[in-house]
Amino acid sequence: MKHGPIALIDQNMPVVAIALQGAVYEKMISQIEQVKARKGLVIALAHEHDERIAGMTAHVLTIPKSHPLLSPVLAVLPLQLLAYYIALRRGCDVDQPRNLAKSVTVE
Repeated sequence: MKHGPIALIDQNMPVVAIALQGAVYEKMISQIEQVKARKGLVIALAHEHDERIAGMTAHVLTIPKSHPLLSPVLAVLPLQLLAYYIALRRGCDVDQPRNLAKSVTVE
């Protein structure tokens, strides 16, 4: 965020923040505050019942709190669905992305 992306943030720039409770939680809180200071829209992924994140972001996607090694597996599911529905809303063909080259090897 510090050396470029933060300069792009304004009221028209949504930011997805992965703010799961763990080692970098407080740093993510700081990043969310910086986005909000620039009037950016924050969509957060957080653990269920995280009232701190819920109180500071426009939208919250939640996952259950689990073992730290399982959190990334759980986190990727709502993020994939978010990407899918954004692509559909933008009119993108999600089944045939542009510039995707498929090749078949015949032996």
